[in-house]
Amino acid sequence: MILEIKDLHVDAEQKNVLKGLNLRIGQGELHVLMGPNGSGKTTLAKTIMGHPQTKITGGSILVDGESINDMPPNERAKRGIFLEFQNPVEIEGLGIVNFLNTARGALGKEKIGYREFMNEIKQNAQTLRMREDLIGRSLNYGFSGGEKKKMEILQMAMLKPKLAVLDEPDSGLDIDAVRVVAENINDFMKRTGAGVLLITHYSRILSYMKPQFVHVISDGRIVREGGVQLLEQIEKEGYKLGE
Repeated sequence: MILEIKDLHVDAEQKNVLKGLNLRIGQGELHVLMGPNGSGKTTLAKTIMGHPQTKITGGSILVDGESINDMPPNERAKRGIFLEFQNPVEIEGLGIVNFLNTARGALGKEKIGYREFMNEIKQNAQTLRMREDLIGRSLNYGFSGGEKKKMEILQMAMLKPKLAVLDEPDSGLDIDAVRVVAENINDFMKRTGAGVLLITHYSRILSYMKPQFVHVISDGRIVREGGVQLLEQIEKEGYKLGE
């Protein structure tokens, strides 16, 4: 089991947001987390990565059986956790190539030659249908919302984590881009065997994917779990699910 969350309680912005959440993600598993606004989806993502705006007040997060509750974000990243931000920031002056190379080194990835490294970046950019000139720019600087989202997926492909937490990777994307991003996530999982927690409001991206597990979060707890049939039920009935 890559990730195991037990009875997790978390405060964020001086509020109790997560209230006894439980979740398990294994190798190669695609988990989808859905729920209404304010239910705790993004707080969970930030807590897994160790964001300073979140404070664990109870429960535990285990990665490969080891508690990461007190680990800073960089140590969690070294253990193979990756977070795709809901709203990626622009960092003027930080070149994308330098950023990716530095990140790989910090994670202890095997060193490869510059030409091979650049070819890998360009290949991933091509599969994401990103303009090649973007690679020579500062990280997300002047990018559209969709380009920022694709850049996050490019980072995931280059860093090859064992667990990827994707916070609304489909937001701000047009229909064609949603399909491209979904296909890249599928390919990443197939190549690496990583586990993925995909947070979304809409089932559109999931029409191109095959999640094994679907979770509905409400008021800081997971209240319903199932497979693709649960997605269909949500589409018809909303998050109340007939209650």
